[in-house]
Amino acid sequence: MGTMTRRPSRTPDPLRPAPGSTHPDAARARTTARALAGALGVSGVLHLVRPAVFDSIVPRSLPGSARSYTIVSGLAEIVVAALLASRPTRRLGGGLAAALFVAVFPANVSMATRSVRSERASSARTAIAIARLPLQWPLVTRALLVRRAS
Repeated sequence: MGTMTRRPSRTPDPLRPAPGSTHPDAARARTTARALAGALGVSGVLHLVRPAVFDSIVPRSLPGSARSYTIVSGLAEIVVAALLASRPTRRLGGGLAAALFVAVFPANVSMATRSVRSERASSARTAIAIARLPLQWPLVTRALLVRRAS
């Protein structure tokens, strides 16, 4: 009795370019990956070097200490930056970057809410905090572009 070998599926994966071909957005994805890696790397290091700044925007409703969230998010940003910077792990890095941008959104909402409610927050700080909120969406879509085109 012979063994049957399974033939590979002929249905292409729409999210992956065929072997030997290049995704139409590959060049833009490489540039975007480098920019995201740089931004996440700098932000991650700042989380570790100046944690008090980031502790203040951790939503108070989260259990545990704000510092633990600051350190973990900083380390996550550094890891994701490294994944984005390396070609073999760029696809994974793009997906994780998108997830990270979604995960930190509550902290950005918390920061904007506190700024609006605070009598001590300057108008400029409040404006920046509010303006950051819609910027999360392009970060998520750019990270997903990297994932798709890598």
